[in-house]
This record gives sequence, C-alpha cells and structure tokens, in this order.
Amino acid sequence: MSQSESPQVQNITIEELSSPDDYETSEQIAYAIAEAADDKKAQDIVLLKVAEVSYLTDYFVVVTGFSKPQLRAICDSIEQKVAENFKREPIRIEGKTDGRWVLIDYGEVIVHVFLPEEREFYNLEAFWGHADRVDYGIESTMNL
Repeated sequence: MSQSESPQVQNITIEELSSPDDYETSEQIAYAIAEAADDKKAQDIVLLKVAEVSYLTDYFVVVTGFSKPQLRAICDSIEQKVAENFKREPIRIEGKTDGRWVLIDYGEVIVHVFLPEEREFYNLEAFWGHADRVDYGIESTMNL
C-alpha cells in the first residue's frame, strides 16, 4: 500500500456481528454439549442463554458429575461430540487435571462441569439468574 492510499475502514453494526444464524449455531452447540454430558450420566443439566445479559458468550451449559473420573469422561464426550458435529475444538480448557470444576470454552458456548460441592458453592445459576434458562431434555435434542 502506498502512502497515498489509505486503508479502507468498514463500519459493521452489532446486528451484523451477531446474526440470528450465530445464535442458532450456538444453540445447536449448547444442546449437543448437553446431550454429550447426558450420555455420560451428568445430572442437573442447565442451559443458560446469557447472550442478552453478557458479551462473554451466548450460552453457559452447567452440569454435575459425581467423581473426578466421571468429570473427565463428561468432558471427553463433550469435546468429541463438538469436534464430530461442528468441527470445533475448545478455545481453552481449565481445571481438567484437578477435576473439581472443569471449564470448556468454545467462544459462544462455555461449559461448566462441576462436582456437587463446587456447583453448590459457586452457584452459577443464581449468579446468572437474570439469564434465560433453557429447558434441556432428550426430546429437545432430537433435531441435532
């Protein structure tokens, strides 16, 4: 680029950055994650649609496992299902070696896999109580 040329500045609106298609994809990923967790017998599966109240992500998926090996199995199942169905790898994974609270970050969906004591202590559902709570059930995932 010569000195006389100036870079082109493109104005992009928030609506263009967050299209309804983005929400559909994040919702599909969230349900696939919930299904993968359910496959490994996770309990108390909750999807929180936080897109309207936070810029961090579109969804939180919060699940409980009852042992460190089960938490690892739940996480492995989630990673495998998202990779197979959406060709996506996590941006970051935290806590998998300790295994009491594992966070898997896919950008538009963040997964929290807890042991019961940690889930009760951190109580993310109460902290994000103003977010829409999305029902998860086997019948909800039949379209994936």
